[in-house]
Amino acid sequence: MTTPRLLDGNAIATQIKAEVAAEVEQLAAQGIRPGLAAVLVGNVPASEIYVRSKVRTSGQLGIFSDLIAPPETVTTEEMLELVAQLNAREDIDGILIQLPLPKQVNAKLLLEAVSPAKDVDGFHPVNVGRLQAGQPALAPCTPAGMVQMLKRSNLPIAGQNAVVIGRSDIVGKPISILLLHENATVTICHSKTRDLGSYTRSADILVAAIGRPGYVTPDLVKPGATILDVGINRITTREEFDKYFAGDTKREEMFMLKGSTIVGDVHPEAFKIAGAYTPVPGGVGPLTIAMLMANTVRAAKLRRGLAV
Repeated sequence: MTTPRLLDGNAIATQIKAEVAAEVEQLAAQGIRPGLAAVLVGNVPASEIYVRSKVRTSGQLGIFSDLIAPPETVTTEEMLELVAQLNAREDIDGILIQLPLPKQVNAKLLLEAVSPAKDVDGFHPVNVGRLQAGQPALAPCTPAGMVQMLKRSNLPIAGQNAVVIGRSDIVGKPISILLLHENATVTICHSKTRDLGSYTRSADILVAAIGRPGYVTPDLVKPGATILDVGINRITTREEFDKYFAGDTKREEMFMLKGSTIVGDVHPEAFKIAGAYTPVPGGVGPLTIAMLMANTVRAAKLRRGLAV
């Protein structure tokens, strides 16, 4: 059996970011600097780390960024007023509202208040509709990154059987649409699908985005398939560790040191029969921020009627 090919998300994210930096330079020559507003409410440590990483990456690529941090007690009305101000600002091309938001804030209302032209997360119903219709749109960052992963790794999409496990608005549905646009034959499976393996064992491209640790086991995978694992599940017990990583001494050292490790939605044993796969961490994750940067530049161009 041939050794499965590991798809390095960090390497591809580096390529994309270098291209974004070049585009930013070209726009600077025209007196244009793309701008990203990141809104971080309250003190959620994981969100703080993620947002600061986005802001730092913006700076590295020459994109202007504005980090706005309303208090935990902010109301929906105050947030709507903030979004209205950001929609009106000419120096802001992209608006990112970091989720989750406090319980008293109506997240759905807020995300729909963002101007579709500045919706760099690709969550607005207008962008969702444009994406489905095959029109120029801002696509959700993680699914867009997954398509880039396949293309830049020279893995075929057209004519391939693609099975997506998960139907979320953020990953499952948009990656299905994007793969359709690339001429794959797409099947969407989910928690209510009967006889899951009858679908997944025919998949040339298998996307795992169901949010359950190690859900995709070896018996569900077609030998030689390309697996894209979107899951990020933290495990903290020895029992869980042994279930997924028994014998992995390098990961065990880190687990003992940190008290936790990450497993995707695919059981590590399933990767052994794949043709190519994205590891967790270091696979799909790094592409999300890279595509956010690409979307910010795309938004800056679309807003000004420039070619994208």
